[in-house]
Amino acid sequence: MNVSLIAFTPEPEKIVAAAAKLCYSHSSASDIMNGLDEESAQRFIDKLMKLGHASPLEHISFTFAIDGISRVLTHQLVRHRIASYSQQSQRYVKLEQFEYVIPPAIEKNVEACEIFRNAMKHDQETYEKLVNILEATYVNDYLKKGHSEKKASALAEKLAIEDARFVFPNACETKIVVTMNARSLINFFNHRCCNRAQWEIHEMADEMLKLVKEVSRAVFDKIGPQCLVGPCPEGTMTCGEIIKVREKYVAL
Repeated sequence: MNVSLIAFTPEPEKIVAAAAKLCYSHSSASDIMNGLDEESAQRFIDKLMKLGHASPLEHISFTFAIDGISRVLTHQLVRHRIASYSQQSQRYVKLEQFEYVIPPAIEKNVEACEIFRNAMKHDQETYEKLVNILEATYVNDYLKKGHSEKKASALAEKLAIEDARFVFPNACETKIVVTMNARSLINFFNHRCCNRAQWEIHEMADEMLKLVKEVSRAVFDKIGPQCLVGPCPEGTMTCGEIIKVREKYVAL
């Protein structure tokens, strides 16, 4: 897994503080921005976070480039709907040899890992067979319609991989660009940094949180799973490790 923060709103703390202050000021947002220094903005954001006044956080956004993750993860990720996503397409990208993610529990078990890898190999072989069969059929169809061989081949491949991709497993590696505003990110971290989150998206959330803390410590300093600042919301499903969890995210 590789997680990179490729873009973010400049001066995020000052923008959040200015947006919040504007609600109670006769001054313009530009004047408020000019009157803020880093220290005063951080103090105001700390107060803002304690009050739970979250809407000004929507004015700053963060864009991540993420690869080496499975489609199991991205199916969960896109449930966070207040975000923008651009994902590698299996309709337009022919996977000559697809990469895949192996769950740690399977990877450390020799027998299970061999079964898993054989299944991935079989999926790739089946994909290639289907592509070849479908592509040959579509090429003939396009040639009959008067297309050149080059054009017929290009059109046929696109249609062939569109249907052949149905054999790919959830383990299939994918790449995605994600943009979220800070308020949505905090909600994401509240849910996906929890010990009960699926291991892969939990790992990704931790990496994303580390990155945003580097550029906006004031906003994300006390952010993590919900038990970081209150009781565990999972009830009887709690992991029972609230002290360890708090120590982990305070030190992050």
